[in-house]
Amino acid sequence: MLSILIPTYNDDCYELVQALTLQAKALNLADWEIIVADDGSTDGQVIARNKNLQDIPGCRFVRNNDNMGRAAIRNFLVEQARGEYLIFIDADMKICEPNYLKRYVMAQALGNVVYGGYIVQGGTKTNLRFLYEKQGEKNRSAQLRNNQPYKDFHTSNFMVSRKVMKDLPFDERFRHYGYEDVFWGKQLEVYGESIVHIDNPVAFCTFEQNSDFIVKTEEGLRTLRLFRNELKGYSPLLKVADKLERNKLKPLFTCIFRVMGKRLKRLLLSKHTNLLAFQIYKLGYYLSLK
Repeated sequence: MLSILIPTYNDDCYELVQALTLQAKALNLADWEIIVADDGSTDGQVIARNKNLQDIPGCRFVRNNDNMGRAAIRNFLVEQARGEYLIFIDADMKICEPNYLKRYVMAQALGNVVYGGYIVQGGTKTNLRFLYEKQGEKNRSAQLRNNQPYKDFHTSNFMVSRKVMKDLPFDERFRHYGYEDVFWGKQLEVYGESIVHIDNPVAFCTFEQNSDFIVKTEEGLRTLRLFRNELKGYSPLLKVADKLERNKLKPLFTCIFRVMGKRLKRLLLSKHTNLLAFQIYKLGYYLSLK
């Protein structure tokens, strides 16, 4: 039994589910299911579209009126699933490999946690999220990810055994955007459960506006600040921030950010957005948090 689990919040999953259904049928699996869980979406059109998923054989759509949070919705999906192996896919991803499910079925022999990675498609050079994702693409091969398997894990596309998820659920303190996957990767290392990285990507091709990405980034940085002690050693930004603090440079950097922060943000929101300004803004914003 294979369960494909898709948490969604204001994302239309219809095409994603159709692509997965075609592959599942082609594999002639003995038993499979797709479960889409709506975590309190607010977009009426998206909700209506996703309700049609019930008409696709093998798919079940579950809607929660209230937002549970990024960790809790994944744990909820595990409770709903019947499969021995679970494949998690983020709702804003696209299936780009014709043998995507087949590769995961074959990879079950490799371990209890298998991460397939993702590639970037589309986008423009004026879009900050596209630039950010595209920059990291060169480091996303399975060979490179396996060098630091616990520090290069994301929940966007992975397979996991039911036993691991029952023994080690996502930490539901992570209600807001960011770092629930980083912390789960750390927990896997602590408990001695290996992560195997393979090249079985999904495509990331939906890029929010720069203003929305900045809001999401700031929320993620607040999450990082809240869980900074637990995430030490698993965040490059934390490493830089700690070094500045040890060298007593934090007050100077924070002061500069108070003066320059708004100007940096305007640049990031413009068509001249760039990644160096983004990295400086992220560090300054984090250091300014109380």
